[in-house]
Amino acid sequence: MELMVLLNALVTRLLFVLHSLIGVWRVTAVKKEPKYWLLALLNLLLCLETGLTLKFKQGRGYKWFSPAIFLYLICIVPSLWLLEIHHGTQYCGNEPGAVQVNVSNQDFNQSRESSHGSEGTDHHIIQTAKVFVNQLSTICETVWTLALHQTFLLLLVVGRWLLPIGVEITRDQLSQLLLMFVGTAADILEFASETLDIEDVRKNYALINAILAVWTWSMLQFPLDLAVQHIGCKPSASARRIPSLLLCRYSAELWNIGVSLFIQDGPFFIVRSILMGHFRIFNQMLVFFTAKNILVVTLQLYRLAVITLDFRSTVLQKSRKGEVCCCPCEPYEAHAHATGRQENEMKEFVAVPPKEESQAPSEDH
Repeated sequence: MELMVLLNALVTRLLFVLHSLIGVWRVTAVKKEPKYWLLALLNLLLCLETGLTLKFKQGRGYKWFSPAIFLYLICIVPSLWLLEIHHGTQYCGNEPGAVQVNVSNQDFNQSRESSHGSEGTDHHIIQTAKVFVNQLSTICETVWTLALHQTFLLLLVVGRWLLPIGVEITRDQLSQLLLMFVGTAADILEFASETLDIEDVRKNYALINAILAVWTWSMLQFPLDLAVQHIGCKPSASARRIPSLLLCRYSAELWNIGVSLFIQDGPFFIVRSILMGHFRIFNQMLVFFTAKNILVVTLQLYRLAVITLDFRSTVLQKSRKGEVCCCPCEPYEAHAHATGRQENEMKEFVAVPPKEESQAPSEDH
């Protein structure tokens, strides 16, 4: 096992565990009940996954799916749910938060001066750590929750970058995936912060749960790598049908369209439409992002139509030439006529009237 691969695998998962423990600590501090430390036991799943990955995959990733990212979601999402539900009745302004930080800095300086002359270095470090923890504890809850949201999404992108890749994904595909994740994370953060900050939303417990459910649903796209990988199709596969050929050739594009329509922009548009239509909640940013969701959904449907028409044109050309095509990653052209089932399916798909069957061309001797 390469040292760099081992180091990246361990460091990334360690960051996931530390961030998850910070979330559990904030829940315990806010709820003031030690029983919420049991949420930290979820990190055992991530530790188990680390051991299995190091043993069976030598630290490298899997094809199409990242178990480490998925388990990290399982560890951190419950803490964010509890924080969002709890801080609905607690607000704090920017000025009190700034005063608290300044006072903490004064305490930090006084502690450093008092321990400099009479105590050793170890005691000074302990005192500094205590003052730092007390300073973090004085930051208001809403600031903590927003910071956890922001660092959570940043760590998803950075963690996916640091995690060792498998042999099935290239560096170029990984860079494309990371760029997609950056834009996706920004949209998700905007959706959660913009909708949950509305005062009327905070008064409706069911509405908060619905928004958090949609937010959680949108997170499920991060463990998957299908956005940049084509599903391989073997030329030797028999009786290949039209839907299979379409999925094989445009698998990455169809996945991106499906994610936008059913996981991200589609659900976001539904939630914002309900806020405006049913609950009569209007503000400038809500209207703007609703219009943005409508535009993205429309463009994705247009993209789906373009892909379908392009595939239809390709099938028409191949059927006239008596060839069978597969996905771009594995081109295959048969110089013999397709089977009777394939010909019938292609003719039905392109709406070409049936032609008289011709005899197979004789082979040159």
